[in-house]
Amino acid sequence: MARIDTHHHMIPPEYRDAMRRAGIEDAGGRALPDWSPDGSLAAMTELGVDTAILSVSAPGTHFLTAPADAAALARDLNDHAADLVAAQPDRFGFFAVVPMPHVDPAVAEAVRALDELRADGVVLLANNAGVYLGEEGQDPLWAALDARSAVVFIHPDELPGPAVPGVLPWATDFLLDTTRAAYLLVRNGIRRKYPNIRFILSHGGGFVPYASHRMALAIVSETGRDPGTVLDEFAGFYFDTALSSSPAALPTLLAFAKPGHVTFGSDWPFGPTVVGRYFGEGLQVFPGLDNAGRDAIDHGNALALFPRLAAG
Repeated sequence: MARIDTHHHMIPPEYRDAMRRAGIEDAGGRALPDWSPDGSLAAMTELGVDTAILSVSAPGTHFLTAPADAAALARDLNDHAADLVAAQPDRFGFFAVVPMPHVDPAVAEAVRALDELRADGVVLLANNAGVYLGEEGQDPLWAALDARSAVVFIHPDELPGPAVPGVLPWATDFLLDTTRAAYLLVRNGIRRKYPNIRFILSHGGGFVPYASHRMALAIVSETGRDPGTVLDEFAGFYFDTALSSSPAALPTLLAFAKPGHVTFGSDWPFGPTVVGRYFGEGLQVFPGLDNAGRDAIDHGNALALFPRLAAG
């Protein structure tokens, strides 16, 4: 079986148009690339991917400040994705967009997308207009997702505050953004209180595997919690390999993540196919992986998260 890509973006025309009306021409300092369903299928063939779980990247919907406008855009995007999946359910899945940081509309759209559209999960930005996942006031959303044993794909956005001249946000800041959200989800007890949610952290978890013991120490010093339990919660996230299966990053990721908790990701089309091939090759040549380990990352671990793909 070929790969299941859990980090594969879509940029439907209505989304591109909404961003342009808001004066947004890039995501994380990277110009919006071309996208189409046929383009996804061509890239999937080149990268050895059978099925791609589609998601919207930064900036999500929070650039629309009115909750009703953000909710309407999320609804349109999810209907668009559901139509793509209905047409080719063996090739596509989707993570539903929800209009965070507006919690009540986010709950309503998450429930509709999961219960009615049969989304494969939801995508949440690590921060939405400066409000981070794991902050106070989000329990209704976590409760709804936990009740459905949902898969939650956490994707970074630009950090709150001004960018540093010469530093592309996608190159460095995105990694910190994911790490901040993961830290708060552990520190503020979301991982313990809602154990049925399966969280996937983008890009190998940002800095989580590398800095896990340092972050755990900070949480322990502040809360008095058991260090082993805190580390276990960090290791219990899922992690995709998008832009992260390098000779430097992959050993740390595989040494830290729980068995079965690493999935393949390409980051297409923001990561062009040449980039996807480079990091995909990293999985193939890494000496710490045998064939069974590669198969698990390529598709086996994702099948455990998305059993409908196995049934298909």
